[in-house]
Amino acid sequence: MPLVKLYFTPALLLLVLTCPQVSRSLPVTSRGPLKESCVSYANTLLRNITDTLTQMEEHVFNCLQLNVELNMTTSTPSACAPKESKCSGTVKAEFDQESCVTNIGEDLHHYYEFLSAQTDYSSLVSTVLLRLRELMENCFPWSLQIDVSKGAASKDENSFDRRLRLCKVLRGFQVRCITMNRAIGYMNSGEHTK
Repeated sequence: MPLVKLYFTPALLLLVLTCPQVSRSLPVTSRGPLKESCVSYANTLLRNITDTLTQMEEHVFNCLQLNVELNMTTSTPSACAPKESKCSGTVKAEFDQESCVTNIGEDLHHYYEFLSAQTDYSSLVSTVLLRLRELMENCFPWSLQIDVSKGAASKDENSFDRRLRLCKVLRGFQVRCITMNRAIGYMNSGEHTK
């Protein structure tokens, strides 16, 4: 299993960078069902996650060189793949916006639960939590049903292990947030309705 994690991140980045349907930016227009402000909220969240990882690098250890811990209970990357995307090896004929939005909301919910439970590091994650909550309230309000006990750190983990896990989860959230930003921009652009 650790070997799979070691190869998963580079493979995911290679896929994102080499697949033109996923790696290209799309223009933002107001034709999509998601408000244009959702694009802005998602971009701000991504910047905050990146800033937090940089702060952790300065004060703790280099999070950016660690493996990522992704939320594997959702299928956001495949559910939010653009129409006629060939990245997964099969051509996706249609874009299912409902499935994409549901997966994004479930991801946001998962990361909110985890980060809310990080009481030892609340000063580090407070800005990320604030921006995450803004995105959830304004664009995915149904995802706000939070059970903080699910994301709580194990009492058996020492401080170093909790910081290490926080770094890995934040890195995973950063990668997933890139996917979410692209999907929200894609839906907002109206490209999926053409």
